[in-house]
Amino acid sequence: MNADERRFAVLRAIVADYVSTHEPVGSKMIVERHNLGVSSATVRNDMAVLEDEGLIAQPHTSAGRVPTDKGYRLFVDRLTQVKPLSGPERRAVQAFLDGAVDLDDVLRRSVRLLAQLTRQVAVVQYPTLTRSTVRHCEVVSLTPARLMLVLITDSGRVDQRVVDLGDVITDDDVGQLRTLVNGALVGRPLAAASAAVAELPTTVPADLRDAMIAVSTVLIETLVEHPEERLLLGGTANLTRNVADFPHSLRQVLEALEEQVVVLKLLASAQERGTVTVRIGEENEAEEMRDTSLVSIGYGPGTVLGGMGVVGPTRMDYPGSIAAVHAVARYVGEILAGR
Repeated sequence: MNADERRFAVLRAIVADYVSTHEPVGSKMIVERHNLGVSSATVRNDMAVLEDEGLIAQPHTSAGRVPTDKGYRLFVDRLTQVKPLSGPERRAVQAFLDGAVDLDDVLRRSVRLLAQLTRQVAVVQYPTLTRSTVRHCEVVSLTPARLMLVLITDSGRVDQRVVDLGDVITDDDVGQLRTLVNGALVGRPLAAASAAVAELPTTVPADLRDAMIAVSTVLIETLVEHPEERLLLGGTANLTRNVADFPHSLRQVLEALEEQVVVLKLLASAQERGTVTVRIGEENEAEEMRDTSLVSIGYGPGTVLGGMGVVGPTRMDYPGSIAAVHAVARYVGEILAGR
């Protein structure tokens, strides 16, 4: 190893030991635990250089060093190999997610899985409706004067609405409504579908106009995106295992998670399908998240439907968290593609 490679090996050793022990790491510990083939004196010199470069720091009067945000960033950027999930872990993930009955169940199971695999807080964003297209709209007669609409999007979202017509229509009328509605909706993004549905009452025969007005009104309410996007959280209690990981305020972090807006913004800014994004400490714009790291990825069957990831302290098992987030997102995409 040349000097740069050796110093990075020292940094990697400090990250690994500090993450596992939460104790500042000294040169003697590095020599004993990591086969670097150099003396304690050489390691001490390398640590001095790493400290000058802002990659490690000395907390208080301890003889050991801990990684800084900059040190974690270099460590993550130079990860050449992310440890894959073990065979049993992969099979357990697949079996657990395969048992899901609908989109809500898939996402709830994903949150539980990520929290268990990483021992961090798992976050999954519901599919943003602006990216969804309509797959089908079923129109079912409940009574001669009442219909049920079942709207299915390509993201797997299913919405059911009941329409009171105020008048009786025939089965043939119901079939005609179904054909007209699907002709206007199928394959369109939700915003375009909403506009198309609004035009339908003007295109139908007079005897169907009142029924179509009632149907289109309910559909437009269903299609219009609600401003409050939803976020699923799991494993929030994991953050409380070691309060010292949050020197500024654990309460601020918990409040930010509860309010969801900050995390939704972070997920929205890093949604490249198949590519894991890691934001470390000070890289998070929101002040209340400066003691945390977010490991996130976009998920979906082809197009990105939303983001998922884990939030934890900067003292995080980055290789393990990256592997878990990547694997769960891939399985979720495969499941949604098959529905």
